[in-house]
Amino acid sequence: MTLDASILKDMTLAEKIGQLTMVTAGYATTGPIVAGDVTGALREGRIGSLFNLWGRDAIRAAQRVAVEETRLGIPLFFGLDVIHGFRTIFPTPLAQAGAFDEDLWERAAASAAAEAADAGIDLTFTPMLDVARDPRWGRSVEGPGEDPLVGARFARAQVRGLQGDDFAGEGRLAACAKHFVAYGAVTAGRDYAPVDISRRTLEEVYLPPFRAAVEAGVATLMPAFTDLDGIPFTAHRAMITGRLREEWGFDGVVISDFGAIGELIRHGVAADLAEAAALALNAGVDIDMMAGAYEKGLPEALERGLVTVATLDAAVTRVLGLKERLGLFADPYRRCRGEGTEDAEGKGGRRRLAREAGRRALVLLKNEGGLLPLGEGARRIAVIGPLADAAVEMIGPWASDGKRAPAVSVLAGLREVFPRAEIVHAEGVPLTQDGTDGIAAAVDAARDADCVILCVGEAAEMSGEAASRTKIDLPGSQSALLDAVAATGKPLVVLLFSGRPLAVPEMFERAGAVIACGFPGSEAGHAIADVIIGREGPTGRLPTTWPRHVGQVPIFLAERSGGRPENPADKYTSKYLDMPNSPLFPFGAGLGYGEVVFADLKADVGEAIEASVTVANRGSRADEAVVFLFVRDPVASVARPVLELKDFRRVALAAGETRTIAFRLGREDLTFLDMRLEPVFEGGAFEILIGPSADRARLLSATVRFG
Repeated sequence: MTLDASILKDMTLAEKIGQLTMVTAGYATTGPIVAGDVTGALREGRIGSLFNLWGRDAIRAAQRVAVEETRLGIPLFFGLDVIHGFRTIFPTPLAQAGAFDEDLWERAAASAAAEAADAGIDLTFTPMLDVARDPRWGRSVEGPGEDPLVGARFARAQVRGLQGDDFAGEGRLAACAKHFVAYGAVTAGRDYAPVDISRRTLEEVYLPPFRAAVEAGVATLMPAFTDLDGIPFTAHRAMITGRLREEWGFDGVVISDFGAIGELIRHGVAADLAEAAALALNAGVDIDMMAGAYEKGLPEALERGLVTVATLDAAVTRVLGLKERLGLFADPYRRCRGEGTEDAEGKGGRRRLAREAGRRALVLLKNEGGLLPLGEGARRIAVIGPLADAAVEMIGPWASDGKRAPAVSVLAGLREVFPRAEIVHAEGVPLTQDGTDGIAAAVDAARDADCVILCVGEAAEMSGEAASRTKIDLPGSQSALLDAVAATGKPLVVLLFSGRPLAVPEMFERAGAVIACGFPGSEAGHAIADVIIGREGPTGRLPTTWPRHVGQVPIFLAERSGGRPENPADKYTSKYLDMPNSPLFPFGAGLGYGEVVFADLKADVGEAIEASVTVANRGSRADEAVVFLFVRDPVASVARPVLELKDFRRVALAAGETRTIAFRLGREDLTFLDMRLEPVFEGGAFEILIGPSADRARLLSATVRFG
């Protein structure tokens, strides 16, 4: 069948509301409600889309009911959280962000889309574009980090990778940008908590990634669970209809988060489901995910005059339009015919890409005395810790069907690359629980080794949704294991796995080398082994600032100075009594195996600011650098941050190679929001800063006058 303009006129009220109803069916749940058998509701046309169901046979069976057994035969679409891979799992988004490589982000998203589409999926609830500056929030792991520029580039790359030029095309998915907006600013880092931020922060920090997604043509969008100024985003007409649709020109479908429409009652803005349904539909939310609010509440809302048939029809038209753009009216079984097309070559290509992505996400934060790489001559290695032989933990949260595919543990990867070395393994302590019985055996293994590789960090389930933490340190008895192993005096390499920055300064004091691994995905062990042995160098950089202590949170690069910035000699300035203001590691921190040096900053002014810097690798090994361009506007009508990221480039350098990296800044790059939150350019002096991270001590700077 094809979409007929008259189809809307033929639909009953129940059938219209059915198109706006999404339920879960099958293999996973993402909230407190689990749907039962949906076949009856499908036959009655009361469901328009399903999620958490995959596999061609299962999807074909559900689609057959919708197409062949309902009165109108309107096809379903099928959604799934393909956050960082479907069966082949890539590094978590926060870890991927550390690659600072838009091409890699796009290729990983495209690979994930192809694998999920091959299993019958039409739409993925990603990318998550929430800027996150509070590592207590577990969902930090799903997004691009703390900076809106990185978030905007991540958004464009992800949408391109998932959707391609046509998301109805083979191997593509419709994307869903979430969570609109400022979910990362939840109070005290608690998931689902209220948000209280300034309008300036909303405009400058949290909205840019979503605007970038809309400009890239994202098909759908999901409002946040949270509120703004007491108005939940699921009911925020000014933001959804006003900002998204009317101002930005978004013409796609808005899908509620899991049960969010019903939660408007608990927010305190709706007295019953009829009011909740009316608020959401009037705001511009087209699809109700798992609240049952539209099915149960909209008929009454229409009777009470809380919502109009015209508003209902507009939402139904958008949903039908999405199905048409997905190609489902032309061929409802387009993604679920036969047994699938994945072959060994395609699977192998995905694993190779996952290995590359896993390696490029690794951030070397300490390498005292050139401890790494170990080289192939290592003879006896002790691989210790609860994450040393924990393949499933390597894939992190939101792993879709990833648990059914083999993941590579650190231990397995090291045994492959060190076939002639004696590798001794000891778990030492449990991953999340207290318990020290195994420490003695771990210490014995360490004493007899030439080198110790200690694998510690968070469990995968400690990140993601409903995974906020007040302590962002090592769980269980892992700190005791670290102390005991370090006390042996053997060269110590720590592999730190987490979905958030961890405040573990003692680890960096005790270890000779530390790699922040995030959750590297299906090829974790191979990716890590490549870097440990030196076949490849570490090239990742931190996309978030790492605090020394949770008491510093929130801490990020783009703070404003205030009237009394930190001065150690003056008590009455902005500082702590018990530690410095500076982070454990700044945004952008990371080392390689080369010796990269920045020099010769030049900044010339014409129609734009033309800035350049030379980047030289003085080491004996090839390396890669990420070159960050920051700006400081020292005098403006509105106080500007001490550093604003304006651009970044990744550059590969052979041993001994020198390259010149050039940047261009126009008026649009230096425009900011004035006191009325209107864009303004104010000419004057600008400080241009270029270097390897947001550490001002390592940045080259020049001041120019422009405009």
